[in-house]
Amino acid sequence: MIKQTATLGGNASDIVVAKTAHGLAMFTCVSMSVPIPDEDAFAAIKAGLDSLPPNTKMVLNSGEFYATGCGPGNLELISRFFEQYPNYVDRAFLSVKGGHQPYKLFPPDSPENLRRSIDQCNSSLRGKKAIDLFQCARVDPNYPIEDTIKILKGFVDEGKFKYIGLSEVSAATVRRAAAVAPIAAVEIEVSLWSYTQETKDVISTCAELGIAVLGYSPLGRGLLTGQITKPEDLEDGDYRRNFTRFKEENMRHNLAMLDALKAIASKKGVTPAQLSIAWVSARGPHVIPLPGSSNIKRTLENLEGGDVELSAEELAEINTAMDAHEVKGGRYVDDVPSTVLGLWG
Repeated sequence: MIKQTATLGGNASDIVVAKTAHGLAMFTCVSMSVPIPDEDAFAAIKAGLDSLPPNTKMVLNSGEFYATGCGPGNLELISRFFEQYPNYVDRAFLSVKGGHQPYKLFPPDSPENLRRSIDQCNSSLRGKKAIDLFQCARVDPNYPIEDTIKILKGFVDEGKFKYIGLSEVSAATVRRAAAVAPIAAVEIEVSLWSYTQETKDVISTCAELGIAVLGYSPLGRGLLTGQITKPEDLEDGDYRRNFTRFKEENMRHNLAMLDALKAIASKKGVTPAQLSIAWVSARGPHVIPLPGSSNIKRTLENLEGGDVELSAEELAEINTAMDAHEVKGGRYVDDVPSTVLGLWG
């Protein structure tokens, strides 16, 4: 059973959740050649929810666009899960990203598109599970964040979802948004190979304002698990093949950090994945690692990582390894401007 817990922020500060969340994108990942059968996906979700202590929820993280063709397949899968296991509804805190997807009918954060997005998400869930937290996947530069939050607050008042979150935002944007309405959680990438000054600023600002941080990709999109050692380990069509850090030359360089982390993990008696999750968790009591997992074994391994406590000496050793092995390659694609990707709005 999970031991470590955290609380969410804003007007959700009374909600206790597991210190490690569960990202569900891989269940319907666009790069997978063979879809995961429902029974396997359901078993992985259920294993996490079964590990919760009393009066604790688990953050399940989904997205309107988590499927082939950027469709609603992930939410439809979640709907089928809760249809089969209705007794688990109250154990889950469902976080959904939406708004920003390849529909050009409306600008991403326009009132029309946000309403369309949220209504589509609720339709896909078919009433089997309510959306607890909704986040715009990216900040639309055409709309001040204050206007977007006001729109979302109106949808909360309508009962379309319960809490407001943010995704891929800067510390300044967090502060501006929180001045308009309570923010329960902010989702950003946090890992041993993605820990920039911008990341640190968001984490510290959220601590100041009483907001939880969902740190996605704490396993470096799989590299920090030790299961990926060369580009050929990724299936043809895997989206990670497009990312700069997974190009062969960069991977060879970046794996040197993994070798150092493996040695530290071995001494600790944990896996590299668990060490990586524990390090993200150690960024603060309000920081909740958000690894993705599509099978029972990996789900339970990840959750156990959230219970691993690192000593000051172990943290110093990890920091030394990070300082000695600078990561090569950007988070996504180096020749695509961050403004196009919508990062750090």
